[in-house]
Amino acid sequence: MLVLYMITRGAADPTGASVPIHLAVNGTLEVGDQPSIALAGDATEYLVGDALEKAEGVGVPPMRDLVAKLRQHEVPVYV
Repeated sequence: MLVLYMITRGAADPTGASVPIHLAVNGTLEVGDQPSIALAGDATEYLVGDALEKAEGVGVPPMRDLVAKLRQHEVPVYV
């Protein structure tokens, strides 16, 4: 099954931005489905500077680790 996760939260809410990515790489991929990620609005802040490296949500792995897993599994990311 194809699953699209839409992320609209930016650097001011790293937990809200990390949860969909966490679900994609530690949920959807694990059950054999094909996730993709769409960044919109404030979520595009993670593409500039070191916002991605600094983002650490509560109760989820750091954003840099989640994105590394996205890259490892070649999950499409749309902006």
